[in-house]
Amino acid sequence: MRISKTCIKALTLAFGLCCTFTLIISPAARAQNAPRYKLDGDWPKMLPINWTIQAVTGMFADKNDHIWVLNRPRDLDKTENFAMLTPPTAECCVPPPAVLEFDIEGNLLKSWGVPASVPGWPGSEHTIFTDKEGNVWIGGAKAGDTLLKFTPDGKFISEFGHRGPASAGDDNSQQKQDNQQTTLLLRGVAAAELDQDVHELYIADGYLNKRLIVLDSETGAFKRGWGAYGISLSEIDNEPLPPRAPGAPLAKQFREPVHCVRISHDGLVYVCDRGGDRIQVFTKQGKFLKEFPVANNSGSGTVGSISFSPDPQQKYIYVPDMMDSVVWILNRSDGAVAGRIGHSGHGPGQFHGLHVATMDSQGNLYTGEVTTGKRIQKFVPIK
Repeated sequence: MRISKTCIKALTLAFGLCCTFTLIISPAARAQNAPRYKLDGDWPKMLPINWTIQAVTGMFADKNDHIWVLNRPRDLDKTENFAMLTPPTAECCVPPPAVLEFDIEGNLLKSWGVPASVPGWPGSEHTIFTDKEGNVWIGGAKAGDTLLKFTPDGKFISEFGHRGPASAGDDNSQQKQDNQQTTLLLRGVAAAELDQDVHELYIADGYLNKRLIVLDSETGAFKRGWGAYGISLSEIDNEPLPPRAPGAPLAKQFREPVHCVRISHDGLVYVCDRGGDRIQVFTKQGKFLKEFPVANNSGSGTVGSISFSPDPQQKYIYVPDMMDSVVWILNRSDGAVAGRIGHSGHGPGQFHGLHVATMDSQGNLYTGEVTTGKRIQKFVPIK
């Protein structure tokens, strides 16, 4: 990939430098008419003074093309080097609320949610989505976390699922996996997808377990679940697998974390096996159909989330890859690489700790970073 810098405009979100890039993909990808993108350096607009976005763990584009961002306020480390901005004092940086809503132009519309603001607030905020009524659901990936439902303004509505035992600090390591458990007890939610027409909630139960489960979204009753290749819950090994070595054969079980779940227009269920460097595709009943290895030689952790292109056929899949600091553009038909966006770095249009992405109905792609990235960016298709 070659990057052409067309202009340098002003300051970035993190350090104050921002520019617009034309991302030029390979001739082979161009031959497939793969989409091309440029960075929108003006998105989002200026945030309230001293706000410093923290690790971005969830993003969702709603029916109005509003972008919901979930970040972890407790990740703020005031010992980090903010020398380019101001001496690191108590006033230099303030974490924003956990939930941020932006419009397509980058204006901040709403912000709400702080740890412990309601009973059961996640210990590790990790996923966000909205339903057809505009209600906002958030969940966490830590032991004891479940799903919470709010109005768009942040008024608490209800808790979904009984909370399991919490873990001390950020440590989930002492929590034993229980992939066979089917009672209404969520032990942490990596991601979720709501199939509202049939009242079903698909949950990537992938930080404390390694499975996908489907619950009744009205009652919470367990309906079905499966592991890698569609194996039954009874066949899932409750012992964690070691990290995957680069180029190693694909495992017979999911590796932790099972990081996302998305449903396509044609009713197929796509599951991110981030630890296994692959996407697996199923019917809604859990029948395995196919899998797409993603950057198979990189090691453990290449599939962060899945977004579909906005065309009716959803021709492309967009996959943020934390290991390689790139968004892969894959053909949905066969998983072949059609293009890519970005590369490693902290500059505009680059990624560090690339964790999640979402796409709006206009084909704009929004990305979120964790670790030292801690920012959101918008990429606009080149017409």
